[in-house]
Amino acid sequence: MVAVSCDAMFTLRAFAEAEDLPFDLLSDHWPHGAIAREYGVFDDEAGCALRGSFLVDRSGTVTWSVLHGIGEPRDIVEHVRTALSPR
Repeated sequence: MVAVSCDAMFTLRAFAEAEDLPFDLLSDHWPHGAIAREYGVFDDEAGCALRGSFLVDRSGTVTWSVLHGIGEPRDIVEHVRTALSPR
């Protein structure tokens, strides 16, 4: 599992250390929001990405996704359960 944010890598490093995160945080800071744009979650008006969670298979295909508004909380554990449950 990885997380991607439009924040700078120094900001992400400080956040990851403060929260003791068990996964990597990747920076999509420059070019600003390039990855978020590829996934269709960059908000040009706000200048940042919406909160999106994606399950990507080994071939790079998105097999599951959910979007949340900026600042809207999400339950990652529940999302993972949903994404991995048989369909």
